[in-house]
Amino acid sequence: MNLNNMKNNTPLSDAKNIARSSFDETKLDEGFFVLTYQNESHAVQTLEREIDSRFIQFHFCIKGSSEFIFNKGNYRLKIEAENSLLLYNPQRDLPIHLEVPPYSWLVTVLVSIKKFHGLFSQEADYITFLSDENKDKKYYKDGKISPSMAIALNQLINYNLNSSIKTLYFKGKALELLSLYFNRSEDADIEQCPFLVDETNVIKIRKAKDIIISRMAEPPTLQELSDEIGLSLKKLKEGFKQIYGDSVFSFLFDYKMEVARKLLEAGNHNVNEVGLKVGYSTSSHFISAFKKKYGTTPKKYLMSLS
Repeated sequence: MNLNNMKNNTPLSDAKNIARSSFDETKLDEGFFVLTYQNESHAVQTLEREIDSRFIQFHFCIKGSSEFIFNKGNYRLKIEAENSLLLYNPQRDLPIHLEVPPYSWLVTVLVSIKKFHGLFSQEADYITFLSDENKDKKYYKDGKISPSMAIALNQLINYNLNSSIKTLYFKGKALELLSLYFNRSEDADIEQCPFLVDETNVIKIRKAKDIIISRMAEPPTLQELSDEIGLSLKKLKEGFKQIYGDSVFSFLFDYKMEVARKLLEAGNHNVNEVGLKVGYSTSSHFISAFKKKYGTTPKKYLMSLS
């Protein structure tokens, strides 16, 4: 179905007590849309939109969380606050079917591959799925929303200027978002993910990420993680690298250091306590790890803040 004629589908079962809602949709150009949604109600809302296979989807969760539902509920993909999700599958339509909890905010940018080629025609080697050899491949990428992206996203959500310039304003912000998205070094080489051939493997890899984050102080071994998610060690390593751009424990190290930095900035814990919270039994090991990541000690980092 063409996005020009998008419409609501049948709502989910009332037994789940989920209400139907709709995006605030702005058409920016042919093959270029921005969808915004704020669930300020006390109930979970469901959003459904038909989208055909020509479109690349960029989803940004500013506040709360949301859950994508695919294949009639056979698998789900959760996106948390301050995270983004890129989806593209030229082989089949990927309609939006979302469950949005109370007090959650979302922004979605939809760009047809034709429009996208036009935007990045000078950067075909930089954006890998623009090349002819990759044109039929599927893509999946999740990542963090940078502070500069968050500003643009909140400006879209909180738009209160004259309605006559809304389309122009939204188009500028959408282009700014795409520029910032592809400017991030960690996304400079988005690779085709072979595990999308079997979407259940993507779910398992995401589960592995959630497990190591939730148990960062005492993470499982790779073999234990492999056994827990039901994926071979080889596929776990390869899949994690494909989706998150790093090995399991390099990813965990970066995550722990980011948590540690935020805890230090909050000022509610001393250096030893922060080290213990992120899994370091001795302060010397934590200090060494922090210095490796940020080039300074936790104490000097705190002093620089003041």
